[in-house]
Amino acid sequence: MKKTATQNSPPPLMVSNLSMRYHHKPVLTDVSFQIPEGKTIAIVGPNGAGKSTLLKGIMGLEPTMGGEICFFGKPLTHKRLAIAYVPQREEIDWDFPINVFDVVLMGRHGQLKLWQRPSKIDKDIAKQALNDLNMWDFKDRQISELSGGQQQRVFLARALAQKARLYLMDEPFSGVDVSTEKAIIELFKKLKRQGKTIVCVHHDLNTVGEYFDWIIFINARLVAAGPVETVLTKDNLNKTYGGRLSLLNDLTEKMYRTQLNKAHDTD
Repeated sequence: MKKTATQNSPPPLMVSNLSMRYHHKPVLTDVSFQIPEGKTIAIVGPNGAGKSTLLKGIMGLEPTMGGEICFFGKPLTHKRLAIAYVPQREEIDWDFPINVFDVVLMGRHGQLKLWQRPSKIDKDIAKQALNDLNMWDFKDRQISELSGGQQQRVFLARALAQKARLYLMDEPFSGVDVSTEKAIIELFKKLKRQGKTIVCVHHDLNTVGEYFDWIIFINARLVAAGPVETVLTKDNLNKTYGGRLSLLNDLTEKMYRTQLNKAHDTD
């Protein structure tokens, strides 16, 4: 059942004055934003803008120079079980000797004590997550035997098995086939119906207005953050991408068509 956030509920994620470096070079400077609950949010910007670095800093996977990060009003250590993280596929050791079901079952380990083994309930949750991504038939496969799209579905299923409230994903659509892209979109819809919040680093401006409710424009600093219909503008695209965005006019026209179709769908 979908949970409705009260007006006074703390946001799923609030970032205040976050700054980060990579190899002693500033990557992000004074980034601040907060996001609403129950929405799909895209982090968008050019290559090297600090999008993935931002996500890793939020998750405590990379050191920060300063700033504050709160999840549902608390630091990460207090809300870790409420957050699921899906890294880029390039960061995963696909040769590790583990099968698909055991990868997804790892999503339940945060709920267990050190001495506990996964219960039947945990295994049923893992099975349901694989079914939701159409991957149950591959449960006994070693992960290196899967296609790129199948591998992405497995790690999305692992995140789903966590039963989190906030999902952080680093380019989940990158390099996947059409069927996997459709499966991810269906997953987003299901999570939204449950009141969950999804934040993704996303690289395809052609689909950002179709797949997401909110956008965070990043290019070393925060350019803009807010609902697609107000933030996905030619001005913000120019500020974020500068002269590198050759298809700006086409993208802007497509954005308006997408928003018009969304408006008709809700009428």
